[in-house]
Amino acid sequence: MPEQMNEEQLKALQEKIKQMSPEELKEFQKKQCIFCQIIAGKVQSKKIFEDNIAIGILDINPANPGHILLLPKEHYTIMPQLPEDVLSHLFMAAKALSNSMLRSLEVQGTNIIVANGVAAGQRAQHFMIHVIPRKENDGISFELPQKSIQMDELEKIGKKLVENLGSKVEDKEMPKPFVMPKKIVEAQFKEKPKEKEAKKAPIKKEKKSIEKIPKSSKENIDLDDIAKMLGVK
Repeated sequence: MPEQMNEEQLKALQEKIKQMSPEELKEFQKKQCIFCQIIAGKVQSKKIFEDNIAIGILDINPANPGHILLLPKEHYTIMPQLPEDVLSHLFMAAKALSNSMLRSLEVQGTNIIVANGVAAGQRAQHFMIHVIPRKENDGISFELPQKSIQMDELEKIGKKLVENLGSKVEDKEMPKPFVMPKKIVEAQFKEKPKEKEAKKAPIKKEKKSIEKIPKSSKENIDLDDIAKMLGVK
């Protein structure tokens, strides 16, 4: 077990960190980050999902069984550091994992949570998205307090937010649709085996055109998943 640093050593380390370039600081953080060690395969984990950008692992101290930590493979501490394409990819992966939970774990909903900064409850120095399966009366509460605020104060806050956004929010080309990669360890859905094609035989009776039969809306909408989230039995 490594010895704890004394006050002099701690001050020396803090001074060294101040002198680091952004690249050196990022490399230093990676070496100290347990999740970077997990991504590199140096620390054992239960991998659920992986592609070239992200990795999803089961939390060893889950809020509920099936709680997944979705991490970018590159080290980023907080959300503003992430490139837009990486952030978009992560949330599309979170959507796919949430849908997997609804289908495979018989849950009624999911929480998709980011703790962005220490004040928001972030404890790890590696950015992550928590995907948590939920059931009724599971003992987890994410209720937000409802505080009152004066209208003039609301106006001031709104004005500051709008002015700060400025030209940062622009119309940009929509990202390509997310495709769940083939390299999935656990979360791949099992498809029903295809029925054997019926032997062709001449039919003299009335023939019906298959093209006229409307396709099921479930090709585009997961009705079962929606029902679960709405609490329909």
